[in-house]
Amino acid sequence: MTRQYSVLALGVISVSFAAIFIRLADVDAGTPSLVIAAYRLCIASLILAPAALMRSRQELRRLARKDILLAVASGAFLALHFALWIASLSYTSVATSVVLVTITPIFVAVASYLLFRERLTWQVIAGIVVCLTGAVLIGYGNWQLGSEQLLGGVLALLGALAVAGYLLIGRRLRQEVSLLSYSFVVYSSAAVILLVAALVRGYPLFDYSGETYLWMVMLALVPQLLGHMSLVWALRFVSATLVTIAVLGEPVGATALAFVILDEAPTWSEIVGGVLILAGIFLAFRRGGAEAVGR
Repeated sequence: MTRQYSVLALGVISVSFAAIFIRLADVDAGTPSLVIAAYRLCIASLILAPAALMRSRQELRRLARKDILLAVASGAFLALHFALWIASLSYTSVATSVVLVTITPIFVAVASYLLFRERLTWQVIAGIVVCLTGAVLIGYGNWQLGSEQLLGGVLALLGALAVAGYLLIGRRLRQEVSLLSYSFVVYSSAAVILLVAALVRGYPLFDYSGETYLWMVMLALVPQLLGHMSLVWALRFVSATLVTIAVLGEPVGATALAFVILDEAPTWSEIVGGVLILAGIFLAFRRGGAEAVGR
């Protein structure tokens, strides 16, 4: 199992770089979040395209109209997630943004209960309460720092809610569609939606610095493809519970990287609130499965 655990660790480390690359991509101090998100998904889609068209062409042709519409809807949720979460990093710290967006499994658990009547155990309910306590503490700390920091936290939470929709649809589609076909259609749909949104808002797609383009490429290669695909690959060999718990290392890694690379130290409320949120998710899912997604 050493190889599987190594790949899982590689996935967690890779997704931990997402927030850092986003901050570095905004070196021009004004690169719109929609543009960063669009480049991330466009590059990832273009890289996946040759493999998808060569290995999954027949499956893509056989996709039912209903499955295609669901995949596009999943892509829309993914696009909304990246637009909201990347925007949050313009208003609040890496620690707050990444910790709050990690609440996604809790949203998935609640939505699964409401939509599919999946049972909520006492561990899940207790975990939800602990997570909400941590989120309130982080929100209180951000409110004391100012309205912009509070807005950043709200955007991160909305980003977590959006990716919960992406995961719920993905859970349904992945029962019938292969990972490569699903990822290609979803990523491509998200890329088109983000491109259209950026153009509608009047944001330029070019004329950014070379450094900005470099970090946007790195964002697509490392967290999106290497990180996300490593986590999904690991799901074939280890339990979804273990993957979900392992992903809790992302906020820790992102916060540490932000301190070292961006000189951004977490506040006391971020530390205590983050610990509560991670503990709540661990409590909720230590005995049950959950889906994971890399930022």
